[in-house]
Amino acid sequence: MARSPLKSLFSKLAAFSFVAASATLPVASHAVELHVMSSGGFTAAYKILGPKFSAQTGDTLDTALGPSMGHAPEAIPNRLARGEAADVVIMVGYALDDLIKQGKVAANSRVELADSRIGMSVKAGAPKPDIGSEAALRETLLHAKSIAYSDSASGVYIQNEMFKKLGIEDQVRPKAKMVPKIPVASVVANGEYEIGFQQVSELLPVKGAEFVGRVPESVQSVTRFAAGIPVGAKHPDEARALLRYLASPDVQDTVRATGLDPVAAH
Repeated sequence: MARSPLKSLFSKLAAFSFVAASATLPVASHAVELHVMSSGGFTAAYKILGPKFSAQTGDTLDTALGPSMGHAPEAIPNRLARGEAADVVIMVGYALDDLIKQGKVAANSRVELADSRIGMSVKAGAPKPDIGSEAALRETLLHAKSIAYSDSASGVYIQNEMFKKLGIEDQVRPKAKMVPKIPVASVVANGEYEIGFQQVSELLPVKGAEFVGRVPESVQSVTRFAAGIPVGAKHPDEARALLRYLASPDVQDTVRATGLDPVAAH
């Protein structure tokens, strides 16, 4: 069976990022296990880049996935509040800032990773409605039988702001629902909801759903993903090496291929 163009691109970019990284990443004199907490928007990029970092440095990554906010036990702030160990947290920038203000993440460890925009998916094989303009998106939402959106930053924005900006909050609220914990595209793929909104990088990997496009810039919300090192991390030096790698220019093509918009490394 032929490989999909997207998978082929991911493979090529992953190989490229490994070769490029080999010239910049030091090989550890003794390997450590880094405990990483990562939220959904950066996960697709992390799943490609993390193994390349490990292959070069010898450090292994023990990763826990969860949202950047919310009441779910898996949410990164809730994990830290329970005392779960972490060397690195990757999450929505303003949620990371809250942890810095609370003294839970070292302020001087913050690294900018990527910007994430909101997109829409439909069930594979279903017609792809027009969302290329505000007017087209408004009509698509009004005619949709059901609408799903995430319980993270993008969903909060959709629920509290985007529907209002489009002037259709009252009309769509009865048929729109925030979906916790699982990828929104998964409930679109199984037919539970007709259309689903989430950050593009979280929509693209889901089988059984097809990406339609990004919502128009005039009603778009850009979420910055960043990373930091929790206070009391066991391996801060190795954690900083991982953060430098994830933000390095050499990996930005991989970041872009997962649906994110790279930001300049600092």
